[in-house]
Amino acid sequence: MIGTLLNFATILIGGLVGLLAGNKIPDRLRNTLISGLGLFTLGYGVKVFSETQNILIPLGSLIVGTLIGEALKIEESLDGLGLKLSERFNRSSAADSESSQRFITGFVSTSLLFCIGPMAILGSIQDGLTGNFEMLAIKALLDGLAAVAFASTLGVGVLFSAAMVLIYQGAITLLAKLAGSGMSEALITEMTAVGGLILMGIGLSNLLEIKKIRTGSFLPALLVVVILVLVLQTFGIAF
Repeated sequence: MIGTLLNFATILIGGLVGLLAGNKIPDRLRNTLISGLGLFTLGYGVKVFSETQNILIPLGSLIVGTLIGEALKIEESLDGLGLKLSERFNRSSAADSESSQRFITGFVSTSLLFCIGPMAILGSIQDGLTGNFEMLAIKALLDGLAAVAFASTLGVGVLFSAAMVLIYQGAITLLAKLAGSGMSEALITEMTAVGGLILMGIGLSNLLEIKKIRTGSFLPALLVVVILVLVLQTFGIAF
C-alpha cells in the first residue's frame, strides 16, 4: 500500500500547489498546459490500446460495459457525487452553476485520469504481489505534476480525486495480495487496452473538449473484460 499512499499524497500536494498558485499562472498558460496533458492522455491511450492481442475483446467489453453503465446511470452518479462534494466543500458553487460545473469537471476528470491506465493497474498489482512500488512511485510523480496544472484551472475538485485513487488502487493492491499470481499477462493486457480506450475518451472530451463523451458510462467495461478473458481462457481459446 506504500505506493498508493504515496500517490495519494502527491495528488493532494500537487493540487494544493495548483490552488495556491492558480491566480499567479496566466490563463493562457493554464489552458495550454491542460491541452498538452490532453494530447498526452490521448496519445498514451492510443499506445496502450494498441497492445491488445485481440481487438474484438476491448470492443466487446466496451459495448457491453457501456450498456451496463448507461443502465446504471454511472455518469449521472459521478456528476451527482461531484455536485454533493461541491455543495459541501465549495461554498460558492451553490449559487454559481459555473463554479459547480467546474468542481464536477475537476473531480470526475482527474478521478478517471488518475485511476484508469496501465500504471494504476500494473503498479497496484506489482505492489500487492511483491511489495515493489517503483511503478506507483513514478505514477505518483506524474500525477502530482498533473494535479498542479489541473487544480490551477479546475479548482478544488481535483483534490478529491486523491480519495478515489486511494480506494481504487488500494483495492487492487489488496486483491492482488489475496489472489496471488492468479492474474494472467493476457488479462492485464486486455484490461489496460480497455483502459486505453477510456483514456482516449477523457482526452477528447474532458481535456481537449473536442466532443462531449460520457466516459463514466464506460467504466463497467473494465469488469466485463475480466469476465470475457476468463471465459475465453476457460474454453481454451487463445488470443
